[in-house]
Amino acid sequence: MSLNALKINLDRSARMSLSEQIRTTIAQAITSGVLAPGARLPSWIDLAVQLGVSRGTVKTAYERLADAQLVTSSRAKGTCVAQFLPARHQVSKHPEPVPDSSLYQNFFLPTGDFQMGIPASDVFPVTIFSRLFSAAVRERMSARQHYTDPRGEAELKREIAAQLVLARGIKCHPSQLFITTGFTGALGTILHALNLQGRKAWVENPGFPPARNALEMAQLSLVCVPVDDNGINVSYGVQHAEEAALALVTPGQQAPLGMTLSLERRGQLLAWAAKNQSWIIEDDYLGELQLNRRAAPALFSMDDAGRVIYVGTFSKTISPVLRLGFMVVPMALVDTVSDVVASLSPAPDPALQMAVQAFLHEGHFLRHLRKMKRTYSARGAELVEQLRALGYEASVNGLSVLLRLEDGAQDREIARNAGYCGLAPSPLSAWYSPGVPLQAGLLLGLATANGEQTRQACLRLDALIRRLT
Repeated sequence: MSLNALKINLDRSARMSLSEQIRTTIAQAITSGVLAPGARLPSWIDLAVQLGVSRGTVKTAYERLADAQLVTSSRAKGTCVAQFLPARHQVSKHPEPVPDSSLYQNFFLPTGDFQMGIPASDVFPVTIFSRLFSAAVRERMSARQHYTDPRGEAELKREIAAQLVLARGIKCHPSQLFITTGFTGALGTILHALNLQGRKAWVENPGFPPARNALEMAQLSLVCVPVDDNGINVSYGVQHAEEAALALVTPGQQAPLGMTLSLERRGQLLAWAAKNQSWIIEDDYLGELQLNRRAAPALFSMDDAGRVIYVGTFSKTISPVLRLGFMVVPMALVDTVSDVVASLSPAPDPALQMAVQAFLHEGHFLRHLRKMKRTYSARGAELVEQLRALGYEASVNGLSVLLRLEDGAQDREIARNAGYCGLAPSPLSAWYSPGVPLQAGLLLGLATANGEQTRQACLRLDALIRRLT
């Protein structure tokens, strides 16, 4: 525990003794919950040095705290906040307030069966990855200490570059690769590097709301381009905002509807970007994790004009806990992006990067990917069967199932109430831009339920829908 965390400010002109000031400040921190049960305090010798007082002054304060049963001391653990506080000092625990925004309410905080955007934890090789991560931490901490490359660890970038050639058809030099804190870290870096304030940007409608928010925060004017069975309608975008400086797209598997951008549309999109010197951000959030077919080549692999920026992530294929992603940028942007990551958003924990590198290099990743495809295919088919038996229109949609609701159904109200039933579906209407025609439905993640758990979750969801529609 640091002095700053304790915030002990001594007033040497006060009538209260220094020892009592120290005791009072720590006692208040304990009873207010700032210092949690079991939290370790600085030794009285270290705290005396930090505060510039005698050791006896701090020792007296600690002894009085111990007499009040607020702290305990032992040779092994030092001085710690008592695990069980006296009744008069019990801390009233209040839950952290939840931000009242649609992003948190619909996308980040709901947990339960059908939660979107997370992989199946029961099929993840925890033991293998934990071993690799522990070995990477030991190696990093025992090596000579230095600031690591903000662009990312070279070994991981080489491994990803090799993987991209085989899986996504992307041929790039490792210098074009940057390791990021997931998709959002990559997007923030890109928007800083491109510096497009005041310009227009195409976004898919429906599309991922946090990404739309990020573009608006970067002071871009959004042009909502509808999608159909062939993906984003490029002709619509050209007709309504040909001069746009940016397009954010999910060509591999559109989020949230699931279609793949057709070859004709890909050609149209690349031709538009080359003609107007516009940029395309390719959000390849699923990568090669396609359940029903081999993943289409990345849009980046078809780009001859150097206008596509590719963003990938390990959140769906390994775990969102890692907060680890990567981006591939055209050679013309390498120096600019290098400066941005060095100044604002360096690559995450090097040990974590090296654990992922070993996971890829030793073949665990591809074996895990094959297992996930089998698992998700089976769970998707099971979920669709259960929903159709209950009379719903449902289809597998990437790593989720799209359950269609009747026009006018309040899918956001259903999603809000689902939390009380241990469910966490995502309302389809929340993915649409405000003020445009939208469809009602629920997006149900495949990862969190299986077998009888899936059947029971479907029954609870059915009862909730019938009650609210």
